Amino acid sequence: METQITERVTIPSPQQCTASLAAVTDALYVIGGKWRLPIIISLSEGNKRFNELQRTVTNISAKVLSNELKGLEINGFIKKTNIPGNPVVVEYGLTGYSDTLYDVLKALSEWGTMHRNNIRKTF
Repeated sequence: METQITERVTIPSPQQCTASLAAVTDALYVIGGKWRLPIIISLSEGNKRFNELQRTVTNISAKVLSNELKGLEINGFIKKTNIPGNPVVVEYGLTGYSDTLYDVLKALSEWGTMHRNNIRKTF
């Protein structure tokens, strides 16, 4: 007679659900939206100037890019560097803190690939 081992599912408490919801809400506030993660991924190739970013992250307006860069800078994911000269050159690059998103980006990429393949099979 074989013994089956079943995984025990733990039902989270209301407090755990509330804490999890708050954490996900906080994370989505910081990195959510259409543009922030693509900007971070673009900068993972190296520092870029504003126009380079705008070309890399296609279909983003200058105004939206400017706002997203400010938000990413405020939250510690990117740094803005002014390079002296005439004219002054401004470059954007990732901070060490942005490395904390590696597992998140990897999981989203894997899930996105799986989902795209699933949709292709369905339709």
